[in-house]
Amino acid sequence: MQGELYHHFMDYNFSGLKGQTKISRKGLHFYSSKVTLVFASSRTEFVQAFLRNLFSQTEVQVGSLILKPEYVEEEHLPKLNEVVKYVCLSPIILTDPKVDIYQNKKFVPPQSDDFSDLLYENTLLKMEKTGNYSKEQIASFYKFQIAPDKNYLKKIKDDDKKFARIYTIQEGGQRLEVRGYTLPFTLYAAREVQEFIFISGLGALSHKGFGMVDLANADAIRRTSVLLQNNEG
Repeated sequence: MQGELYHHFMDYNFSGLKGQTKISRKGLHFYSSKVTLVFASSRTEFVQAFLRNLFSQTEVQVGSLILKPEYVEEEHLPKLNEVVKYVCLSPIILTDPKVDIYQNKKFVPPQSDDFSDLLYENTLLKMEKTGNYSKEQIASFYKFQIAPDKNYLKKIKDDDKKFARIYTIQEGGQRLEVRGYTLPFTLYAAREVQEFIFISGLGALSHKGFGMVDLANADAIRRTSVLLQNNEG
């Protein structure tokens, strides 16, 4: 970022690259001429700085992919209430490996209270760190329960597939492994909490591309408008 203004800034969230893919023994292969990245932050000035830097690049290399920034669509915040059904755009990490290195790979059943409790503690801590909520507001956000989609879990089990996997990350020069969960779920929480999660992600390591969610059964295209376009080429 320009200077080092956002060098330690972590209040942002992003998805994996979305496109036509195929998995092989050598990894993930893209067969799309275009890919999409979903990026979010509660700080508008940070998003603007990120986009300025991104579009100042002729090409961007991600792994073996060579990408050219083409255009940006702005997604408008939908109206949320206290009961919202979500899908995961990236896996959810329950605990920060820097804080709890011994629990970061442990499997926690998503139907359990422990699953909700860990995400509740992480969410309230992140909300508190923003400084945007008073102590009274934080204390009022005691309602928080996650209900995973039972039909999805049953189908995954019947098809002998997995919704929880181990992912490798780099943290402070260390190579760490964390468990991530990808599943649809319903969240019962205050509207302010729902709005925070929609922008800032759910769980730990949001700034590393984990925990991005979207509304289930919703057409995000209807909530977007073109914000920036590269007219070159």
